[in-house]
Amino acid sequence: MLELVSITVILCTYNRCSSLANALGSVAASTLPESIEWEVMVVDNNSDDETREIVEDFCRRYPNRFRYLLERRQGKSYALNSGIGEARGDVLAFVDDDVTVESTWLQNLTAGLGSGEWAGAGGRIFPQWPCTPPSWLPEKDWYGMAPLTMFDLGPEAGPLTDAPFGANMAFHRRVFEKYGIFRTDLGPGPNSKVRNNEDTEFGRRLLAAGERLKYEPTAVVYHSVPQKRLQKEYFLTWWFNKGRADIRETGVAKDTKWFVAAIPLYLFRKLAFGTLRWMVTLDPARRFSYRLTVWLLAGKALESYRKSREVKHKPKNLASV
Repeated sequence: MLELVSITVILCTYNRCSSLANALGSVAASTLPESIEWEVMVVDNNSDDETREIVEDFCRRYPNRFRYLLERRQGKSYALNSGIGEARGDVLAFVDDDVTVESTWLQNLTAGLGSGEWAGAGGRIFPQWPCTPPSWLPEKDWYGMAPLTMFDLGPEAGPLTDAPFGANMAFHRRVFEKYGIFRTDLGPGPNSKVRNNEDTEFGRRLLAAGERLKYEPTAVVYHSVPQKRLQKEYFLTWWFNKGRADIRETGVAKDTKWFVAAIPLYLFRKLAFGTLRWMVTLDPARRFSYRLTVWLLAGKALESYRKSREVKHKPKNLASV
């Protein structure tokens, strides 16, 4: 039996001072047992707005609760990894700068991690709509809603079979010591080839190693949905980049034998089938969901081709990407 003694909440931010104060205010209102020490580490990823002033105000208002850390290397994974390196907690919880959390969020997310049964946990992420959702939005498909950072597997707790999202997850410190930190070739950043998967790749890494992750539905955060994201182009671009990130993360299927222009033949078959379903479906939400699948597969095809070009032109004395 492990004893949960301390928690560090890591919140990475970049030029979002308008939403940051609300996020920090909601975390500050968290209620935990007095026996547990906890802190909030805000990692400023080189913002040029009023981010630092906002965080320092919270540091003054809540002494020994909030800490400010500047990470000048641009990219969310760099910020996450810096936060991990400076954190003091036995358990590290992660949350975004554009969410608000329920007062019981942190307690519920981490409570199960004291038994030693679970290496980490993930909770529910509900959207905060700025308006009535458009009819083409696949609201009943939580995976299709991933561009809005929605994560909801229902009201029952249990083991996760896929990785939680970075806006609401927590892990024992030991897993970072054993399995490494977040990959810097994935995730948002100015020079990122792929802007997804830095969070979910880590969770899948743990699951592949046999670690157990818990789904905790009572750990709830609310993610704001900017009006500009309720556009088809945003969803299509997100899923295209997700396809690229998937190939960057794991490569093509290991048993693949047939390729066309370095692209697995099975991707062409899936693209043809997905396009057909997209074209013949009449329901707006289902039709758009199938279209998203096509864009995902197209991203995988492009990244497969690009990776083959990288390997072909890489000097032989350098390791493969």
